Formats: sequence, C-alpha cells, structure tokens
Amino acid sequence: MSEPSRIAIVTGAGTGVGRASALALAGAGWSVVLSGRRRQPLDEVAAEIPAERVLVVPTDVTDPDSIAGLFAQTVERFGRLDLLFNNAGIGAPPVPLEDLPLETWRGVVDTNLTAIFLCTQHAFRIMRDQSPRGGRIINNGSISAHAPRPNSIAYTATKHAVTGITKSTSLDGRAYDIACGQIDIGNADTPMGGKMKAGVPQADGSVRAEAVMHPDHVGQAVLSMASLPLEANVQFMTVMATKMPFVGRG
Repeated sequence: MSEPSRIAIVTGAGTGVGRASALALAGAGWSVVLSGRRRQPLDEVAAEIPAERVLVVPTDVTDPDSIAGLFAQTVERFGRLDLLFNNAGIGAPPVPLEDLPLETWRGVVDTNLTAIFLCTQHAFRIMRDQSPRGGRIINNGSISAHAPRPNSIAYTATKHAVTGITKSTSLDGRAYDIACGQIDIGNADTPMGGKMKAGVPQADGSVRAEAVMHPDHVGQAVLSMASLPLEANVQFMTVMATKMPFVGRG
C-alpha cells in the first residue's frame, strides 16, 4: 500500500507564488487545500490536481470566522494537517509615509500579520492534538523582511513582523513537534511582483527595471522546505531573481 497523502493548506493559492506552490506540492503527492479570496482562480488551480487530493475553500483572511471555517473544513475533509503555507499578502499604494491613510495601514496589517497569527493558532491546535503529532508552518516573508523599498512602510513593517512570528512559532512549536520556517522571495514574476519588469523606484530616487524569476522556482523551494522530516527545518530561505538589486550597493 502507498503511504497516505500529506495534507497542506496554502493561502493565497489562486495566483502567483501560492498557485505555484500548491501545484508543486500536489505534483509531489500532497493533498492541497486551496484558500483565497476569489473562487474562480482557485477552481482553475484545482482543475490541475486530482479531485480526491484537492479542496477549494474561498477565505477572507481578514475575517476570523472565515479563517476558522478554512481549518474546520480541512479537518472534516482530510482528518489532519501537515503543512500550512502562510502565503496570502497585500501591499499598499506607494505613497509618501506621511500620506498613508490609517485604514490602508490597518488593511495591510490585518492581511499580512494578523491573519498569519490566526492561521498559525488554528494550525497549532490541529497539529498538537493529531496523531501522528506535529507538522510544519512556512511563512512568506519577502525580501522586504530585510530591506525596504521607497514608500512601503506598511508592507515592510508587516514583513519584518512576520520574521518575529516565524521565530516565536519555531520556538513555541518545539513542544508539539511543529517546525516553522520562512521563505523570503525577491521579484517573482507574479501579478504583484511582475511590475518590476516595467521599472520601479530605487533608493536613490531613480526608476529602473529589475530582473524577475518564474514563480515555479519559488514553488519548488517551498516543496523542498516542506519535504524535510520534522526533525530538520529550513529556518530561513531567500529565493530571488539572481540579478535583482538586493545584494550589494547601488
């Protein structure tokens, strides 16, 4: 008999990095719960995965009840949870710091930070109590967890904070055989990151086009992290377009 499929939840699974990661996991035999705001792109991803190994759960990660429903439906369908990829995130318009509306700030915090905390809580409760015990959580940090772009205070602040969530989760998860790591992504060619090809503001005030990479490379990196036994963990991984302006000056 073949081993039972491991179960993963991927948030923001309808496009970009989430889509690539969900398909990479599914291609390696995982069962995948696809979460995102819009059903149509989730259904399109689901069509590429065997029906017995996929579940579509439209989810508003700014709504605690919607998040609770995501995890409840996962356990109802598959009985356990082996991986949570906290991938969903948004940016804010690149306006000067002093002009950023409070409601915009709160929207980014709710999506990029509070949602990860709530999803992690639900994953902890499931992974702690299931048998075999434990699981893995991977957080999407971003290059912005290390260095900001101009006029990006909300996104950068939340991504720096994700690093704190990753470290605390990694430490507190030890008692329950829960591993937690973070993948920091630079310039994936996605609806969010693809705009780099057309030119984006630089720290010196200029606007320049930047190199990008295919999101499938990120999906393979997530799969590599997820495939480790729970006794081993990739704490932080940076995967980026080789020629993007992150390493070095200028």
